[in-house]
Amino acid sequence: MKSAARRNAIAEPPPFCYPCRGMSYEPVIGLEVHAQVLTESKIFCGCSTRFGEAPNRNTCPVCMGFPGVLPVLNRKVVEHTVRTGLATHCTIARSSRWARKNYFYPDLPKGYQISQYELPLCTGGHVDVSGDGASKRVRLTRIHMEEDAGKNIHDVRGDHSLVDLNRAGVPLMEIVSEPDMRSPGEAGDYLRTLRSILEYIEVCDGNMEEGSFRCDANVSLRPAGDDELGVKVEIKNLNSFKAVEKALEYEIGRQGRVLSEGGTVAQETRLWDPDAEVTRSMRSKESAHDYRYFPDPDLLPLDIDDEWIGEIRATLPELAQDRRDRFMEQYGLSAYDANLLTQRRDVADYFEAAVQAHANPKAIGNWLMGDLFRVLKERKLDAALRIERWPVEAADLARMVQMVDEGAISGKLAKTVFTDMLETGKGPDAIVEEKGLEQVSDSSALDTAVDEVLSACEAQVAEFRAGKEKVFGFLVGQVMKATRGKANPGMVNEILRRKLQG
Repeated sequence: MKSAARRNAIAEPPPFCYPCRGMSYEPVIGLEVHAQVLTESKIFCGCSTRFGEAPNRNTCPVCMGFPGVLPVLNRKVVEHTVRTGLATHCTIARSSRWARKNYFYPDLPKGYQISQYELPLCTGGHVDVSGDGASKRVRLTRIHMEEDAGKNIHDVRGDHSLVDLNRAGVPLMEIVSEPDMRSPGEAGDYLRTLRSILEYIEVCDGNMEEGSFRCDANVSLRPAGDDELGVKVEIKNLNSFKAVEKALEYEIGRQGRVLSEGGTVAQETRLWDPDAEVTRSMRSKESAHDYRYFPDPDLLPLDIDDEWIGEIRATLPELAQDRRDRFMEQYGLSAYDANLLTQRRDVADYFEAAVQAHANPKAIGNWLMGDLFRVLKERKLDAALRIERWPVEAADLARMVQMVDEGAISGKLAKTVFTDMLETGKGPDAIVEEKGLEQVSDSSALDTAVDEVLSACEAQVAEFRAGKEKVFGFLVGQVMKATRGKANPGMVNEILRRKLQG
């Protein structure tokens, strides 16, 4: 049975109620993404960042905030953040500063979070987003480094709450956008594009379920055509792209109803309730001065020289958007296919490796996007940052497509070969030889098979010659059945039609 909250949520007017009191409103959306930096150790100590360990196993006096301990900066975190800034066209600050962000919460053992405020590492920049056939540029405000807090665990022991500090000190990049998005769909497209960039440059695994890619959304409504921003509401507890889009849809509708009734939207932080599919008030929205930022006295200003930035820039790979455009031009792929094949770097690498082995990009792309994507999903291999061991080697997939192109096997038999490749790990040549799957292209043998089918199917032959063209497919199927699927379909069609019309 659905909860009362869920029923009420459904009974409310739908979201996107833009017209309010005779005035048309537009949403204004900005996103704050917290991306866990892909390192083996935390940002200011040597504790592991491994996910899923027993509570409080990955801790030490530094990340637990013991008195007198000193932080030591993880150089890899800085390198990955610079890498991200370069990939998103940011300006890299040659000198940046650490700050203490002060607030009290049980999962923050020091009573403050080490972050950056006045002088972040990366400023400006942008992410170009393609969605619904249109392109949009979302500007970035800043990218800065900070440490994560721990995790509160409620309702485990009656009315007690427990604290797990494994995540305390895990390195994060906070990527803050300008309020450039105007719909939940645009926000979802931006997040998907940003995650793809981070995965391509291998600085974050993008796993939203494990909390390594998290998002807070800021949304307001303003009269259409106005430049002034409305009252901003922040939404937290968003752990999937769908949750972000649904929460924004609901919140836009809620704010629209408030305005339509003559009310005022309160500046606050709200939580997304995924079960009831509503946002709920959490607290009034803090301002920067509420956190009492000040420079961290235990960490020196961070100075970066041009040489190191140049070295990092030289290691950047071809990013997804550039690769998509090249796939369309070089391989003649459609925009849709090129987009699917370049969303993940490992998929694009696999595709190009296969095409290098056999130059039929369209056929290889179809096998990859169809059968192989299905297997990756079934085996949950697509959840990893990079597929280290593919179910079928790129060269073997290419060879199988080549055998179809050369007429050695039919497209139908290729399905059998593909299944055997998955199960045995053997190459297509070995499987075809072992199972005797070579395609029959001998004209005399096919002549005989067609003659036998025509003799056995006199009624259908008469129907075809009387004008029932659909019967032709039946006769082709009978020849394929007689040859156990080995007959060359093209030759069967040619011989059969010649004999029927002769």
